[in-house]
Amino acid sequence: MTRFPQLNARKAHLLNRLYARAATRGGGQARGFVSSPEPRTIGSFARGRQLIAGNFLFAGSLVSAPGQSPWEIEAPDAAFSQALHGFAWLDDLAAVGDSAARRAAQSWLWQWIDLYGKGRGPGWSPDLTGRRLIRWINHALFLLHGSGVHAPDSVAFYRSLDQQTRFLSKRWHAAAPGLARFEALTGLIYAGLSLEGLESLADPAVKALSRECATQIDAQGGLPTRNPEELLDVFTLLTWAAAALSDAGRGTPQPQLAAIGRIAPTLRTLRHSDGGLARFHGGGRGAEGWLDHALASSGVRSTQTDGLSMGFARLSAGRTSIIIDASPPPSGDAAANAHASTLAFELTSGRRPLIVNCGSGASFGIEWRRAGRATPSHSALSLGGYSSARLDTADQRSGAEALIDGPTHVPVEITPVSDGMKFQGGHDGYVLTHGLTHARTLELTHDGRAVAGEDMLIAIEDADKRRFDRALDRTKLKGIGFEIRFHLHPEVDATLDLGGAAVSMALKSGEIWVFRHDGTSLLRLEPAAYLETTRLKPRASMQIILTARAINPVTRVRWSLSKAQETAIGVRDLERDDPFLADD
Repeated sequence: MTRFPQLNARKAHLLNRLYARAATRGGGQARGFVSSPEPRTIGSFARGRQLIAGNFLFAGSLVSAPGQSPWEIEAPDAAFSQALHGFAWLDDLAAVGDSAARRAAQSWLWQWIDLYGKGRGPGWSPDLTGRRLIRWINHALFLLHGSGVHAPDSVAFYRSLDQQTRFLSKRWHAAAPGLARFEALTGLIYAGLSLEGLESLADPAVKALSRECATQIDAQGGLPTRNPEELLDVFTLLTWAAAALSDAGRGTPQPQLAAIGRIAPTLRTLRHSDGGLARFHGGGRGAEGWLDHALASSGVRSTQTDGLSMGFARLSAGRTSIIIDASPPPSGDAAANAHASTLAFELTSGRRPLIVNCGSGASFGIEWRRAGRATPSHSALSLGGYSSARLDTADQRSGAEALIDGPTHVPVEITPVSDGMKFQGGHDGYVLTHGLTHARTLELTHDGRAVAGEDMLIAIEDADKRRFDRALDRTKLKGIGFEIRFHLHPEVDATLDLGGAAVSMALKSGEIWVFRHDGTSLLRLEPAAYLETTRLKPRASMQIILTARAINPVTRVRWSLSKAQETAIGVRDLERDDPFLADD
């Protein structure tokens, strides 16, 4: 079963190399830009300063090589190498913008042309080429400062842009559907519209992008992967492509405008009260400032939608936002990075995340990646040592492990109640193994100061009850153990109260939240991990765990989260955060 994907991957790699070398044999027709490109990417000043100092942090790996270029160091893994060849780090050097940053950017770019410009190296894939073209064009004025039109560096720059664009015109369709193909097509549109003599290459890409918008963006404004950060990346690319068309005096096709209109309210639904994205299915919070910038650039003024958005539900009131994974996990090709997170939730109060999911561990190695995808790494219920879905056998070439055997039926209802909003949902991820359906209820008050929760395990059908009885027999009638986890953000200071009846949680804003339960389960406070791709290692955190056993066909556990009475309704949260502080 794994032989055909491997053969396809080898074929794609070989064809990329052949087309790359064919494209670089030509002299290149582009000699300049049709119009001065407008930078639209947002970089980090702090990351830019680290790059200039020789600290290369990509995909969770740090290589410290002061005085060396990134092409002189040995990449620790493929993800690190891809980040280098994608040139997104130009955003960070441009954010610094001084003479040292410009010298580094120019030197490293000319070195890339010398070393890899003839079609060599790992950077000649459609998605990386599209990403690289966007950055080179965005920062062309920064890169060419001090170089004349006919200077050797300028000639080499435009020749390489021409060659990469011609390669992309032949190979964009080989990019995987989803983010990779959107990157490839947007890069081709950018280059075709910006470079002299290449306008004819833009039209097919514009039509192809419209087709991708119609097939990849569903009616809810979501992607098959259900990855919020990936959706933000696609949305950003679509707004960049629309802006490039506008700058060229051309209109944006209706399918692309419709996709932007569908995605914008979905992203607003997936945005917590602190401005960060919910972290589900391999996605992070999003780069600082990108979400607000992309939404503002889109021109779409709609608010978040009612009901589900890309399969997620949202409850919000006062300073509190709750986002819940309320649909089956991704399937098929989209399941390679999917998580077993059905009915998991995150809660943010003002600018401070409180309840979180661990996140993607992909940048910390295969074991962390697997752990991050399991149900116990989410604020959800896990039953009998099982996740609500499992990982398939790894592909022998790519190492990808699809998520399979997950919930297929996830009924959801969101209704107003007398003092707030109520979410009710269930999933059948444990029916085949234990005969039990997991149902979760979350009720948020109108002022956002309290959440009432209930988790229930129930054997519904007669066949489910028989399966439950057999699972119970295997425990010698001791009951099927289950755990309900509430992962806390690393900056939450949590204390288990005397007697073990409650947990007090202090946020940096000064807010105090208290977790309580109904006494039917054992309450513990244990160490956990918070996984961020911008860090060198997992961050230490804590998790609240409720442990109990299912002995009857119906088992209920009730719990609550509420602000302490002394916590003010209005909080002035003035403490600044630095997302790039060194790891402890």
